[in-house]
Amino acid sequence: MKVLTRWLRHYLPALTVTDRQLADDLTLRGIAVEGIHPLGDGNGHIFEMDITTNRVDAMNHYGIAREAATIYDLSVDPLRPKLPIGTLVDNPFCIRIADDAKGLCGRFTAQVLHDVTIGASSGQVAEFFALLGQKQISNAVDASNFVLLGMGHPTHAFDLDKIEGSIIVRLARRGEKLRLLDGSERTLEADDLVIADEEKVLSLAGVMGGWDSMITSETKNILVEAAWFDPASIRRSSRRHLLHTDASHRFERGADFNAAPIANGLVCQLILESGGSIEGEMIDLVDPEVAKRTASRPAIELSVAQVQRHLGTTLDPHGLTGDLILRYLTSLGCDLLLHGIDIYAVKLPSWRLDLDREIDLIEEVARVYGYNRFANTLPTALPVTGSPFAAAERAVRQRLLDLGFSEAVSTTFAGQHDADIFYSSPTSSAAGKRPVQMENPLSEEASLLRPSLVPGMLTMLANSLNRDVREVRLFEQGEIFTGSSTPDSGFITDVHELPQLSIGITTATPPESRLYPPADAPIFELKGVIESLTSLFAIPGGQAALTFATSGAPAWLEPGRSALALLDNQPLASFGELVASEREMRKLRQPVYLAQLDLTRLYELPLRRVTSRELSRYQAVERDFSFVLPDHLQWHTIAAAVDALAIGELQSRRPAEIWRDPKRYPGVYSLLLRTQFQSHDRTLRDEEMSTWSKRIIDAITALGGTLRS
Repeated sequence: MKVLTRWLRHYLPALTVTDRQLADDLTLRGIAVEGIHPLGDGNGHIFEMDITTNRVDAMNHYGIAREAATIYDLSVDPLRPKLPIGTLVDNPFCIRIADDAKGLCGRFTAQVLHDVTIGASSGQVAEFFALLGQKQISNAVDASNFVLLGMGHPTHAFDLDKIEGSIIVRLARRGEKLRLLDGSERTLEADDLVIADEEKVLSLAGVMGGWDSMITSETKNILVEAAWFDPASIRRSSRRHLLHTDASHRFERGADFNAAPIANGLVCQLILESGGSIEGEMIDLVDPEVAKRTASRPAIELSVAQVQRHLGTTLDPHGLTGDLILRYLTSLGCDLLLHGIDIYAVKLPSWRLDLDREIDLIEEVARVYGYNRFANTLPTALPVTGSPFAAAERAVRQRLLDLGFSEAVSTTFAGQHDADIFYSSPTSSAAGKRPVQMENPLSEEASLLRPSLVPGMLTMLANSLNRDVREVRLFEQGEIFTGSSTPDSGFITDVHELPQLSIGITTATPPESRLYPPADAPIFELKGVIESLTSLFAIPGGQAALTFATSGAPAWLEPGRSALALLDNQPLASFGELVASEREMRKLRQPVYLAQLDLTRLYELPLRRVTSRELSRYQAVERDFSFVLPDHLQWHTIAAAVDALAIGELQSRRPAEIWRDPKRYPGVYSLLLRTQFQSHDRTLRDEEMSTWSKRIIDAITALGGTLRS
């Protein structure tokens, strides 16, 4: 929905905040501004807005201005049409609502205009429509559209001279034909609500007008209609005839019962600016029963104490006082009558059909006050404790996001095939237990509580590939479910929830590397991710406790292209390429690489504390060492050997370059080790550097390395 800020300020001339501040404040209160587009030349901005379906009252400029007035404690003038006095007539135009339409048309207003001039729109209508990019048709049609955008209630103008006899609001006769304004013809059903004359159908009520009574350049006399129609009836006709219009969009969600005469008057006012006269008074037919359940609903009792109890502590030391609650609700259109100690009888506004209970009013108070102004406190009514793993979960999630992965959420159910394939992982701490069968499953594919996150990850990767997304990196943190049973009964008596992490990669263009073929890049990326995640935790023995084995991976990973990550020689994760048979069965278009981590093992460890120290004022010294190393020698072994030297001045050591040429130099690779030394209390001496360099060379030589000359 497009909203013109100049139009908003027309209703709120006292509004002083900038358009961007207005957008932020509206969004924080549930009237979401998703885009801001400047117009230049002092014309403000266009807001791209996303209004939820329950807030039909805010699907227009006046409704949003009313929200802004509540936020900034301003007043918005009520809409009052300014019409000339109509000429008296002996036989006013006749309108009736048939018995079969009782309750479906709760209100119908009509006004006859004579000697109108049909032409192009001018003035504010033309100016605002040009800024919004709204199509202009004629002054009569534009007036109806202008009022719809302005105050939100649909109206329609009929060519009065094409109406035969009186107007009748009734249900259609099955098989009746109606040619609509868009030129299409519809065959009506017996429960379609229509506006007709004595001879023919004129329009599909609340959806679209008819061709035979439309306004043309020859039109001289007009009947302006504004009504209230039953939401379910309009929704049924709109869906049946595949017609979703601006009018049906609003009537389906519950229009304002009291807005019809105002909207009718505003349309007439705009049309008469180009000439013409009014015949008689506005016809206004009201169904008291419909009015009773819409505009005249019973008052709701609201307790200030209940508002404060539900909403809790605010950042403002004064909190939500009774006066503040009264101001908010009054500004939103409620009438409050005090009939007890801080207890109000609240008469609801006709345009807020979404308000029905005391808790709805409490939510309105919280929304207008601002959710960001409440303190972050846990409820006191129930014993609530934070998850002991919350900090670890946040750290893992943030690290994966920093590494370029996107978080995803899959279903908590799985089928028997998935359980048979993916519950064989040796990384699961639920070994010895079995999947949990649902008593009343939705389908065969959802008959179990998931024993693994991998099937859900594969489904999400497949969905991306089927939509031609060729580069995907996803992760999911979630619970898996297993059950244990007593030996004698065989029935599951206990269900266990265990945290697990699933990571998925698929790429059409793996990066080039001199260390391995491009097809192996995602596997080594998963290995690096596992190393990065474990580095978040204080592991006894340091990173040297994390090792990798190329045997023992689960059957759903390709043999020879998969591995296990071991923590203290116990399985922590499995990773590698999905086995070809499973990939073909799922019709995956390109190779998929997966990792599954048992988070229980990691969450038992404390998070590493981030520490800092004062920067040294003395110069740092770098030394590079070039080694030829056997293929089996891994970096963590080299790093552990250097760290074991306990050289206090050694600030960092990292592999600056790695080079491998299996054809010319099989079984070995070249490593450029870059080190940095620095002291916090002195300048380093040459003899110290020589001693430390020799110790590093000796340590790596002892591992099988050879120093290159």
